[in-house]
Amino acid sequence: MKSVLDVATGTGFHSVRLLEAGFDAVSADGSADMLSKAFKNGMENGGHILRVVQADWRWLNRDVHGEYDAIVCLGNSFTHLFSERDRRKALAEFYAMLKHDGVLILDQRNYDAMLDRGFSSKHTFYYCGEDVAVEPEYLDEGLCRMRYNFSDNSEYHLNMFPLRKDYTRRLMSEVGFQHIETYGDFQHTYREEQPDFFVHVAEKEYRMDEEGDGAYSAAVSTARTYYNSADADAFYASVWGGEDIHIGLYESDEEPIADASRRTVQRMAEKLDLDDSSVVLDLGAGYGGSARYLAETYGSRVIALNLSEVENERNRDKNAQRGLTDKIEVVDGSFENIPYPDDSVDVVWSQDAFLHSGNRTRVLEEITRVLKPGGQLIFTDPMAADGTSTAVLQPILDRIHLDTMGSPGFYRREMARLGFSPASSGGFEEHREQLVNHYGRVLDETRRQEAEGLAGKVSGEYLTQMKKGLGHWVDGGNERQLTWGIFHFKH
Repeated sequence: MKSVLDVATGTGFHSVRLLEAGFDAVSADGSADMLSKAFKNGMENGGHILRVVQADWRWLNRDVHGEYDAIVCLGNSFTHLFSERDRRKALAEFYAMLKHDGVLILDQRNYDAMLDRGFSSKHTFYYCGEDVAVEPEYLDEGLCRMRYNFSDNSEYHLNMFPLRKDYTRRLMSEVGFQHIETYGDFQHTYREEQPDFFVHVAEKEYRMDEEGDGAYSAAVSTARTYYNSADADAFYASVWGGEDIHIGLYESDEEPIADASRRTVQRMAEKLDLDDSSVVLDLGAGYGGSARYLAETYGSRVIALNLSEVENERNRDKNAQRGLTDKIEVVDGSFENIPYPDDSVDVVWSQDAFLHSGNRTRVLEEITRVLKPGGQLIFTDPMAADGTSTAVLQPILDRIHLDTMGSPGFYRREMARLGFSPASSGGFEEHREQLVNHYGRVLDETRRQEAEGLAGKVSGEYLTQMKKGLGHWVDGGNERQLTWGIFHFKH
């Protein structure tokens, strides 16, 4: 990588650093005054002659020529666009000016944390020094007005649009970027505390699906590796019974896990008007217990999409034993890239699977694409309770190797954006206590089977980590940091 276009040059800091690092940099900005300052700063800081171009992002190809290995849009600059149309146009211009394998690097403040939990800043990477105090004077979903107080008692205000992280990632994806990684304060994992800034690295290169992990995102690949492991397969087959491996609806403290788990399937199915003409897509189907129930009870055709080839093989074997091979199609794949055409299924069904995605917005968009008009989405997911900070959930996030969890508010917002409306129970039937009941029962059952020889099937290290993780789920539910329930929406 050699050629870089700095599209938000400002006073030239990043352009100068790029030149010093040996890159062939072109510096663009919409302000002639800023470009004049940048040119002067380049000369005064190392004798660098900046190649400056005045350009509007929305017509970047008109004003700047050539293709680049990378485009950088730094300094929280993208937040100055208040129109979604302008944001899409600018990203499309960036995409067009990149070489076929080029990357866009774009940063933004962590407005999610500011909007959801209030403003704070570690001042570690941005706005370093003691001569300026920065804080929002006004903040809502459509405006962030920042106030800058300097040591000479001068004051400066700046209006910005508070971009949410997943919204920015979605726009990048929609204009064509194929793979997007998001870093928090320059770290790939940023779960320990809320970062001040997000840095998105978006790749233009189109990659054909490859065998193995190439077809999966990082988060999904991690989950796939876990569920394909011999320890995980033996544990879920033994403790859960290898049929329904999701949270159950318990009617007593001593009720078997399998009975409560099957009750969840029944409760969800009763909300749907299924018959033998229905096509149901089960995302994260596991061992296929729900698929078999729907096929046997309602005669529906079920597509069981799941990331674990080990689980899928068990699923196929069980279907064959029950004579259901013609009714259930078991597919290896990811719900972030559903291998089915638009408007092809009547119902999308999922149980406790979406938490394994690093891009739940993409999952919901894929669901919207494959659902027929008037189709239904019904799913469950272990979630963060609304308003819970990521830092509080650290032990659980570490266990499942994720940066965030979904929440009821997140799913409701995304469902509304995608044109869904509540189909029953206001769209969400909450059962937080059942999350506590379930993980507590699994913990008890793990200990019971361990005393009876489970360690002969599952490694001691796996069981130790599993028991520790189950305890975190129980604690999080008891402290109302976590919740769970049934979502039911119609499109």
